[in-house]
Parts: sequence; C-alpha cells; structure tokens
Amino acid sequence: SFTMNMYLFLYDLMQFCGHSWIFTNMIIRFMTFGKESLADTFHSIGFVMRLCQLLSVLEILHILIGIDKRRLLPRFLQIMERIIVLFAVINSQEEVQGKYVVCVLFFLWNLLDVVRYTYNMLARMGIYYLPLTWLNFSLCIPLYPLSVLAKGFAICVSLPYFESFGTYSIKLPFPFTFSIYFPYVLKMYLLVLFAGMCFIIRNLFSERTAHLGTGNIKNKRS
Repeated sequence: SFTMNMYLFLYDLMQFCGHSWIFTNMIIRFMTFGKESLADTFHSIGFVMRLCQLLSVLEILHILIGIDKRRLLPRFLQIMERIIVLFAVINSQEEVQGKYVVCVLFFLWNLLDVVRYTYNMLARMGIYYLPLTWLNFSLCIPLYPLSVLAKGFAICVSLPYFESFGTYSIKLPFPFTFSIYFPYVLKMYLLVLFAGMCFIIRNLFSERTAHLGTGNIKNKRS
C-alpha cells in the first residue's frame, strides 16, 4: 500500500542520512588529520553508528510482517553479526575502540549501506538506475567477506581484554556448578560467523542473478 511504501521510504531515508553522515565524517576526518583520526573513530561516530544498527533491527520486523520481500534468515544473520560485534565486542571494551580494525569495519559497513539505502529509496519510487542497481548487487560480494574478516579480527583483538577483565563471564554460586567464560563463547561464535558467511555469500550471488538477469534489467528499464 501507499502508506507502507511511504513508511519504508522514510526508514530508508533515515538510514541513508545516518550512514552518509558517518561515511562523510570518516573521510573528512581522515583527509584532515590523517592516521591520527583512525584511533578515535569510535568516539567520533560511535553513537550514530549504534543508533543506525539498532534501527536496522526493524528490517527483521519488516520481513516478518510481509512488507519487505527479502529472505528472513540471511538478513537476520547480517544484522545480528553487526549487533554482536558492535555492542558485545567493541562497545564493551574501550581498549578495542581505538584499534584500526574498528575504522576499517565501519568504513566497509557504511560504504555498503550508503549504496544499499540509496538503491532502496529509488526502488520505492519505481526508479531503477542501472549502474546503481549493478553496484548494489555487486559491491557486497567482495566487501561482505572483507567485513567478516574484519569482524573476526576485531573479536581476536578483543579476546585478551575479555580474559583480563572478565567482562560477560559468569560463575554461578553453589549449588550451580556452572560458569560461562565469554572468551570461549566468542571463539565458538567465530566458527558460526565464518559458516554463516558462506551461506550469506551464496544468497548474495542468487540475489545478484535475480536482479541483474537480462530479463529483469529490461523489465526495470522499460
């Protein structure tokens, strides 16, 4: 319906504005301060980044109620990957926030999202600009695996701090002889992360084929 389409357009617009601000801010800061800007990337843009990622949880709801036709599991995995790494790993360890990998990760996320939300906004209006369509469904194929590698590296960098500070590790009192050692949880999650990457990459290729097939391009251009 028109109302739902307008709501989705406004949602995409909000995300586009947020990610564009982050992306532009990162580039300007790097051009102005050079490598020195990388260390405090999180402190400069972390709040807006967290806000955008929390908003992205709505996309799961959009799929569940049927107003977004994308597949649920791939999008759910992509969103939860970011939520876990951003909030559980980076946000909880101040020592990790100044690492260069955080800047690399944010750059990859925002580059992908600026393109994606631009494409989504135009698609809501029935506008399909072929170079943008190609970029939206092609750029993610090399950049998504790079972002997964960056997530994995960020987790590995954070492990010594979780081991030292005991963040999120839980030891239950007697009679419960049970404890949760969070570094072990993160190490197991690394396996899930890379297994999920294979599934998501396959889905990205299928989406690219569906949208960039000759027949689909002709239909969208007509």
